[in-house]
Amino acid sequence: MLVGLASTNQQLTDSRRRTMLVMQLLRGAVEHAGSSSRCGVEPLISAVRGISSSSQQFSNFGRTHPSSCTDTDHPKVLITGGLGQLGVGLAKLLRRRFGKNNVILSDIRKPPNHVYHNGPFIFSDILDYKNLREIVVNNNISWLVHYSAVLSAVGESNVTLAKEVNITGLHNILDIATEHGLRVFVPSTIGAFGPSSPRDPTPDLCVQRPQTIYGVSKVHAELMGEYYHHRYGLDFRCLRYPGIISADSQPGGGTTDYAVQIFHAAVKTGCFECNLRSDTRLPMMYIDDCLRATLEILEAPADTLVRRTYNINAMSFTPHDLIQEIQKVLPDLKVTYNVDPVRQAIADGWPMALEDSAARRDWGWKHEYDLQELVQTMLTHITTGNQLAQAY
Repeated sequence: MLVGLASTNQQLTDSRRRTMLVMQLLRGAVEHAGSSSRCGVEPLISAVRGISSSSQQFSNFGRTHPSSCTDTDHPKVLITGGLGQLGVGLAKLLRRRFGKNNVILSDIRKPPNHVYHNGPFIFSDILDYKNLREIVVNNNISWLVHYSAVLSAVGESNVTLAKEVNITGLHNILDIATEHGLRVFVPSTIGAFGPSSPRDPTPDLCVQRPQTIYGVSKVHAELMGEYYHHRYGLDFRCLRYPGIISADSQPGGGTTDYAVQIFHAAVKTGCFECNLRSDTRLPMMYIDDCLRATLEILEAPADTLVRRTYNINAMSFTPHDLIQEIQKVLPDLKVTYNVDPVRQAIADGWPMALEDSAARRDWGWKHEYDLQELVQTMLTHITTGNQLAQAY
């Protein structure tokens, strides 16, 4: 028993030491960054001193210039699959811009209390056409953001479910959006490309022959959305997301999940087992850039959109690159490799970088976080969340 207590106390001591090291080194980064730092490290350190709560992103959503207009001046937005990695963050951003009551989160799961109390939430099953149609009509929906999906690794273990959610559910969304004249956003992914696609960089238009049900369903979504646009005039908009990195939500079964899990492990235990090879280069993006890009394409005038599906890019790195950057802050981080053959095979067929000049030209896309800023922001956010959790 005494041995167990001693081990626990040593783990707590190690965790506190890692926390203090993160804070000291990040403060040093702030002192040397000056006023020109793009990632806003100074506000992050201020948050550590007590301004932020564990449920908040350290994002500067003011970059989107929230409007002060009344709710009635704005679109009414429905987000499906709202409890996934992106839905809650996008709802927070859209509510700041369009008003709390104009953005409705939906899912088939019960939301956490903080989500339930932060704005409208309803049950919505995208496979239930009648239920979805009633929600659109009863709430006077004008924009629909379709985040419901089964991701890459999970999809390979349950192809039937992935087909139902990613394909049948999409058809319901497109039909209802067309019937009611909605603007609809459906995310695509780096997984929509395959081994025969150019990989470094991957252009907007090229051969797409993915080898996962997730990738196949996303190519289907791109083509069906573009068909509905040309055939019926549906205002369909789509972005191919890189791997998205966020501290606020748990990974959802994707191949790039390691790039989120490693930050939590680095702060909590100082050890991490990586399921991809050290040289596996993939495109990645911090969640704030991803959500801002989504809002920007939703708001872009239709006549500026030369195409309906765009690549967006921010940074590309390997597990080795990421580990080296984290070890600049946490030099004691120990990493081992236990390669998952399924996830590695998926990653080997994906782009190393996305070519996104069309998005930058047509609607002004520009990322703001690079690898160094990503690491600083993620470590600060996770460390602060742990400190607050220990305090309570």
